[in-house]
Amino acid sequence: MGTIEIEANDHVAVLRFNNGVSNTVSSDFVNDLSDALKRTKNEFKGQVITGGEKFFSIGLNLPELLTFDRFDMTDFWYRFNQAIYDIYTHPLPTAAAIAGHAPAAGTIFAIASDYRFAAEGRKLIGLNEVKLGIPVPYIAVLMLSQILRNQAAMAMLYQGEFIEPAYAKEIGLIDQIVEQDKVEDRALEKIKEIAAMPAPALHAVKANRVEDIRVKFERNHKEQHEIFLNCWFSDSTQELLAKAAENFKPNR
Repeated sequence: MGTIEIEANDHVAVLRFNNGVSNTVSSDFVNDLSDALKRTKNEFKGQVITGGEKFFSIGLNLPELLTFDRFDMTDFWYRFNQAIYDIYTHPLPTAAAIAGHAPAAGTIFAIASDYRFAAEGRKLIGLNEVKLGIPVPYIAVLMLSQILRNQAAMAMLYQGEFIEPAYAKEIGLIDQIVEQDKVEDRALEKIKEIAAMPAPALHAVKANRVEDIRVKFERNHKEQHEIFLNCWFSDSTQELLAKAAENFKPNR
């Protein structure tokens, strides 16, 4: 699968990000993730999404995306958001096993999952988009608002600061913190427990849980994507993104 590996652990799939050390979200990565999600839906009873020990995922591959014109960036942005939507609405129970840093898109992959397990220590989590002149993706705002109380969600969205797992657990963003070498095992344990439930009932319960956000996203995503793209291609934001890309080492 290229940038995404699928490993079977009994009836649970482990989707392992494999796009360099930092697991950047490139165009190929999004395609591979979408393909992997289609496969797990048909072949497994649950799934765990995980990355590397240094980076779960560092986020969007800015050096690549800044070469895109509006047509190509629009195509990428729709596919990226669709992949997030597909994780969130996926019929299988899904856990994120976060052993490394998970800023920006890394955090979005996590909050799209049903459960989130993180390694102890200094692992950065957060949504810093506003500092770069772009809005947090619409679907991420919807998902975060479902998980967190209003004040905690506002702080993450408006201030764009990174937080560590201990505080993330305190506000309800992370379900459990474990030793780094046990994060994936704990996520697998939880998903196997949930996946043992009768599948038709479990799928129905999950569909009901995500229904409100599914309806809002499908109704509003095109307008919201245009707002994002207008921000992305503004002169001031392009300057901020270019400056951020100067220090971007996607595979180190």
